[in-house]
Formats: sequence, C-alpha cells, structure tokens
Amino acid sequence: MVIGNREFDTENKCYIMGILNATPDSFYDGGKWKTLESALSHAEDMLAGGADIIDIGGESTRPGYESISEQEEIDRTAPVIEALRVRFDAPLSIDTCKSVVAAEALLAGADMVNDIWGLKRDPGMAGIIAHSGAVCCLMHNRDSVDYSDFMRDVLADLSESASLAEKAGVASDKIILDPGIGFGKTYEMNLEAINRLDLLKKLGYPVLLGVSRKSVVGITLDLPLAERLEGSLAAAVIGVMRGCSFLRVHDVRETKRAVMMAEAILKSEIRG
Repeated sequence: MVIGNREFDTENKCYIMGILNATPDSFYDGGKWKTLESALSHAEDMLAGGADIIDIGGESTRPGYESISEQEEIDRTAPVIEALRVRFDAPLSIDTCKSVVAAEALLAGADMVNDIWGLKRDPGMAGIIAHSGAVCCLMHNRDSVDYSDFMRDVLADLSESASLAEKAGVASDKIILDPGIGFGKTYEMNLEAINRLDLLKKLGYPVLLGVSRKSVVGITLDLPLAERLEGSLAAAVIGVMRGCSFLRVHDVRETKRAVMMAEAILKSEIRG
C-alpha cells in the first residue's frame, strides 16, 4: 500500500499513526495543539518518536461532542495540513466524516481520509476520495448497540463500507478498515472487537486499530485518562498479535517501542 510518497508493508509490519487534534475539546488532548505553532511542534515530536502517519482532526468525536460547521472544521485543519506539508514529507491524514472538509484537506496536501462513519454519513465522501486517488480508512460505527450477531454484523457493515468505496472508484489497495473501538459498542463489545481483529483481516484489507486511552481502557483498569498508557500499550500489542497494520495513538514513542518488541518476538524462530 502506498500512502503519499511512502510504501507500507501492511502484511508484515504494523505502523504508527500519530493523533494531532486541532480541537479545543477532544477527550484526551483537546486544546493542547490548537495553535499552528504548537501543532507543528507536536507533529515534529511524534515523527521523531516514530510516527509513520500524522492524522489531523478538527472536530472532537468524544461521547457527547458538539458538532461544528464545515467551515470551522476546515479553518482548524487546512492551515495545519498546509504547514505540515511544507515542513515534513510524512503521509498526512484528515480525520473527518464531511466530504467538503475532506476535499479541502486533500487540496491542502493530505494523502488520506479517515472517516469515522465509513462513507455512510456523507454520500459525497466516496466520490471525493475516488477522484483524488487518496487512501481511505473506513471505520465501523452505528447509532445504537443493537446487533443480532455482533462480530458478524461488524464484518457485514465494514464490507458494505468497502463496497461503497470500490463502487465509487476507490482502488481496493487504497482501503483500510477500522473496527471502531468506542463507537456504537458496549464495553464488552469493544473488548471482543480488539480480541477478534483477525476476523477483519479476512475481508482482505489492512486493519487499523484505535484504542489509545479510550474508555475501554479506563473501565478495565478503573483509571483516569492520564493513567491509561499501560492499558493502551497492552491493547496495541494484542492488535499486533491479531494482525493489524496500523495503530492510531496519542503516545507515539512508547507505542512504537512496544510494537517493535512485539514484532521481534512474533518473528523469532522457535528452537527445539
């Protein structure tokens, strides 16, 4: 898979997507990187720590978030993407479910669209991605937790998202799937989705896991946001073991080290 000017070996390696929230209200780091200078500095730190992709978001998707206008989201993200594109050659992703925002981000220099609604919220999104030739990450999401067979339904929903992309003209090698941890799922469902990521791999696309500091970690360990690093790393390692190709994280350096260690162990020969 090629994203931007970089080739990714999604069959044999797991890559790190660093989160850059240009928002005042994201659940973990809202307000920290809302100025252009701070956003650039944080991106530089993440790249130095081993980030392979920077994912820029302008609207919080935390539980109970307030939606903002397309223009406000563009104003928050496009200048950051333009500045990052000038300074760094790393692949850049726009985290949005709005086609107008995605279009502006792609014009500003983004290489990828990360859609938390898997092309099902905005009917114009698939066409924008196809026309641009960008890579897309399609996340599983639902408005409720009403499933007849949880994992079967998740697989069917993600297959539908991938089909929407391909019917619009997105090449199959430009599609990544995300189980959507924390979105439209109960606590138990989130744990199951992480543990059964290998089922998503059978759909034939690379898988991205985003569980960094989320409530599933907080509930399991009974810990606040600031103390969820170890739990996030444990989930990341399980993701590597289950075959995910990308991890979307806040703590880049620590996750990169955990992934390197996990991959070294998994690739070692068993000696009798």
